[in-house]
Amino acid sequence: MARTIITYGTFDLFHIGHLNILRRLKEQCDRLIVGVSTDEFNQIKGKKPIVPFEQRIEIVRSIRYVDEAIPEENWDQKRSDIEKHNVDAFAIGEDWKGKFDDLEDIVEVIYLPRTDGISTTELKRILSSFDARKVNELKESLDTLSRIVEELG
Repeated sequence: MARTIITYGTFDLFHIGHLNILRRLKEQCDRLIVGVSTDEFNQIKGKKPIVPFEQRIEIVRSIRYVDEAIPEENWDQKRSDIEKHNVDAFAIGEDWKGKFDDLEDIVEVIYLPRTDGISTTELKRILSSFDARKVNELKESLDTLSRIVEELG
């Protein structure tokens, strides 16, 4: 019997941690469905993605481990998606541990460990520290370094 797993996420600033989760899930199933949070739903969750929804879902759809990508528009959708797509397991990152145990009455719930050293939140924190002044300072430093390398060469 074919096994179907569903997972959800924003998948903003797609990185190796996202890819690792999708690869690990695909190793456990025949069919992987990925719900990608819409911009409107992210706003409700207090998140502001950098990459627009249409691009994020297209990126997820293009990954070979993903069999189907669907929009995630609200919290309650998970239960109806599980039933609609005949899902065997619901999986999500362990940072959500315990939050979806109520789904155990209809599906196996799996909490996956995160990839060490990478998170979208951390990437955004680093990027937010760059303002126009810092970028100009960095450019000037690189220009200086280039002149020094030329003089030494």
